Amino acid sequence: MVFFDEPSMKRLLGWLIAGTKGGTTRAEIIVVLKETPQNANQLAGRLEKDYRTIRHHLEILSKNGIIAATGDRYGTTYSLTSQMEENYAVFEEIVGKIWKRAKENNRE
Repeated sequence: MVFFDEPSMKRLLGWLIAGTKGGTTRAEIIVVLKETPQNANQLAGRLEKDYRTIRHHLEILSKNGIIAATGDRYGTTYSLTSQMEENYAVFEEIVGKIWKRAKENNRE
């Protein structure tokens, strides 16, 4: 696993969350997994999203060291990596700015 210092993690999360089309879904997944580990089916139900969409975003988050998978096949459970847990405040900062900007844009 690659370990990122805080500025690198900030850039990575900024790109994954703010810089790409699926960033909102990835942010929602991270928030849910902060609460408790879940499998893809549980996440799809909880977030009311298509199972294949969730699988796609889980793969991206996993490849980038944000989440870790335990188990195999349908029983695979996902949770935040320890590095993501340690940098959760960075994630909250990024998401807070995005949501603030979105609210401001909705007022205009």
